[in-house]
Amino acid sequence: MTLPDVTVTVIVFNDAARLPRAVASLRAQTHANIEIVISDDHSTDDTPAVARELAARDHRIRYLRLPENSGGCSAPRNRAIEVARAPYLMFLDSDDELPPRAVESLLAAHREREVDFVMGAVRRVRVDNGRRSVWMPHLVCERRTLDGIEDDPRLLFEHLSTSKMYSRAFLDRHGLRFPEGIHYEDQLFSAQAYCLAKAFTIIPDPVYVWYIEPFAAQSAASISNQRHKISNVRDRVHVQRLIDDFLVESGHGALREDKDYKFLKHDFRMYAGDLPYRDDAWLGEFAQIMNPYLDTLADGAFVRLPRPERVVLQLLRDGRLSDVRPAARGLGHNVAPRHVTADASGAVFWGDAPPSTDLARRELDVRDLELDTRPFTSAQFRHEIIELAPGPGACLDLTIRTFDPGLRLPVGPQRASLLLSPGRRRLTVPFRLDPVRPGVFEGRVRLDLAAAPLPVQGFDGVRHPLLRLSQQGLANSGLLLAPLDFPPVRARVSRRSGLTTHELTVEPEGRNPGRLQIRWRPLTLTAHVIRPLTQRLAHPKLRNAARLAASILK
Repeated sequence: MTLPDVTVTVIVFNDAARLPRAVASLRAQTHANIEIVISDDHSTDDTPAVARELAARDHRIRYLRLPENSGGCSAPRNRAIEVARAPYLMFLDSDDELPPRAVESLLAAHREREVDFVMGAVRRVRVDNGRRSVWMPHLVCERRTLDGIEDDPRLLFEHLSTSKMYSRAFLDRHGLRFPEGIHYEDQLFSAQAYCLAKAFTIIPDPVYVWYIEPFAAQSAASISNQRHKISNVRDRVHVQRLIDDFLVESGHGALREDKDYKFLKHDFRMYAGDLPYRDDAWLGEFAQIMNPYLDTLADGAFVRLPRPERVVLQLLRDGRLSDVRPAARGLGHNVAPRHVTADASGAVFWGDAPPSTDLARRELDVRDLELDTRPFTSAQFRHEIIELAPGPGACLDLTIRTFDPGLRLPVGPQRASLLLSPGRRRLTVPFRLDPVRPGVFEGRVRLDLAAAPLPVQGFDGVRHPLLRLSQQGLANSGLLLAPLDFPPVRARVSRRSGLTTHELTVEPEGRNPGRLQIRWRPLTLTAHVIRPLTQRLAHPKLRNAARLAASILK
């Protein structure tokens, strides 16, 4: 019997619905001489029957079932490595796919030059909205072969085991297997592979399709989407400590700052965006787990971070947990702090009082945010809704407080407006912000959602209003932060003589900074007739035919 060139392992647990799609992507590979091992972590749904049926259809498919559930990805991968017959190995999760040329492209790179593994680009697809992106595109944008991870330590950010094809000899030579009994096994496995490899090749070709479900039910969410669990924090920190130990033991201790920067910029940053939504007890446990580990990280890793991220980290390390939430709401969105404090030396610090330690003074110094010197169009303000009440019909009555810590706005009332664009045209609602005290303004505005201009086919989606300030012909637009705990407000809106009907839901955004969020859902004729018709008419073939007819009639 001819041996396969590549063994691709599909790990699965209680995923009977999506397993056929993953396997179909392997059967469609342009390089056909592959072995497909379905490694089942003792599923209790219909997965065994589905897997056996798939194996019956294609002689290249083998079904492997673990005698008991391991609770992770490592054991099913390791058991598949034991039975794999090919000299090259790949791994696929049952909820993802391989592009048609993935095996061909990776294998060709292996055959061009003897390397320990080859890695390629990962396409990310948001399940909720279909948006596509490339994971870490700057790391895989060109073809290159590296003689070790020291050639580009940034690759520590690309810690997926599924984006690579490994030489079986390389894995066996080093006894490299996935660590069992822990989560985030990819991070340790990939760090070890990077450090142990004498050479590896990167190709820009897409080799993996990663489906992202950010709003999956907690019971079905991936490990990365279970950040609400304290055990998840504990697991992630545990793996980081294992990586740190490995770096020292393998003689790669010089990578520690790069690895620590990756942890702060990627791993910690994922938790930081969720901190506004955590209660006091959770934050306390989070600090107890995280702070001892933060104290072990290289100082240079903190210095490489953007200032807002350094502020959140330092507030956490100082135990200022009530301040962590408002600081974290601005991450990545140029949201100003509510208040800053200057000292006699001219330093400007986040918060109401100067820090008491040298480390805190360094980390909480926000002069590099240029709050008082940026051009007005990019100046940082903070706009918060402090009261929200339903008005008549589809109206919202809002009380908004604007914080201007850089004192960019002149004394006196300010011209402001809310901007909302569910269609191509924008609804602009002007109002006035009156001074409360230096650097703080407040105003009231009624937002009539029924007045928002919608396209003829209606609108199905979410929008977040912006607040615009105007000054001497210049405009500055910023996020409008909502209270995080108000109950959703619902209303029904009909336009165009009742033909266009929508249900509106006003709610706080459940993630990121927590903006005011407005959701439109088409109903009746809008949903079942008008939108499907306009979508058919918008088909490229019909548009091209219309253009051709117009040109003939000219």
